[in-house]
Amino acid sequence: SSSRAMKAAIGAGVGIGIAVIGAPLAIWGAGFTGAGIAAGSMAAKMMSTAAIANGGGVAAGSLVATLQSVGAVGLSLGAKVGLGTALGSVGAAVGSWFSENN
Repeated sequence: SSSRAMKAAIGAGVGIGIAVIGAPLAIWGAGFTGAGIAAGSMAAKMMSTAAIANGGGVAAGSLVATLQSVGAVGLSLGAKVGLGTALGSVGAAVGSWFSENN
C-alpha cells in the first residue's frame, strides 16, 4: 500500500540522514576534531589506550587513526555513499516493518 511505501521512504531518508550528518557529528562529538584529538574526550582515552597497546604510538590504519582522519577532513564521498546505502536500506526495512506492525 502507499502508506507502507511512504513509511519505508521516510525510514530510508532518516537512515541516509544519520549516515551523512549524524555519523560525522558523532565522531566530532567523541573528540576527533579538525584541530586534533580534544583533551579529556573519549577520543583522547581511545588514543591513550591504542598508544599503550602499540608501544607508544598509534598505528596507521587503526580505528583511532581512521576516526581522527574523518574528524579532520570528514567522510569521503565513497564512505558517504556506502553508509547512506547501508543505513538507508536499514531505515527502509524498519519503516516497512513499522507499517506492518502498527
